[in-house]
Amino acid sequence: MNKLIIALAVFLIPISAQLQEIKWVKMGELEAAMKKEPRKVMIDVYTDWCGPCKMMMKNTFTHPGIIKYVNEKYYAVKFNAEGSEEIKFLGKTYRNPSYDPSRAGGRNSTHELTQAIAPVNGRIAYPTIVYMDEQYTILSPVQGYMQPQQIEPILHFFGEEVYQNGVNYQDYQKTFQSKL
Repeated sequence: MNKLIIALAVFLIPISAQLQEIKWVKMGELEAAMKKEPRKVMIDVYTDWCGPCKMMMKNTFTHPGIIKYVNEKYYAVKFNAEGSEEIKFLGKTYRNPSYDPSRAGGRNSTHELTQAIAPVNGRIAYPTIVYMDEQYTILSPVQGYMQPQQIEPILHFFGEEVYQNGVNYQDYQKTFQSKL
């Protein structure tokens, strides 16, 4: 009997770990969720063709510590930066008027919402994680692939509202103690 319990535990523990995932909210569901329980917002601005975006999904957003923290502190949204979906957000409608259905899955035109939230110094890159506060103020778009150890201090910087204390992120990062 003990051998059966051990065998089941060895089999089920890895499966249960794999079942943990970030609770992604659709862009169209975000405002309703925020009315019920305000939180910080993390928008993963990605494209279907972006290799680093896929790596981040596979390597970073599957890390148990990242999953736990994001699910506790944020509404996480996946947003296809070149998709065709019409998005109503904060009283405005965003579209991708130049979207070409024959290029679906490949490089396409940039969605209006991407242009509104993701540029850094006028440049859009993928992936970009856009951090917002509970009033939808953009705290920062952060571009590029990040491993769990790289994204963790950023998540805490915004999630713990360290930025509100006048602390510079570079200084915070130097003293950050990982919880992973």
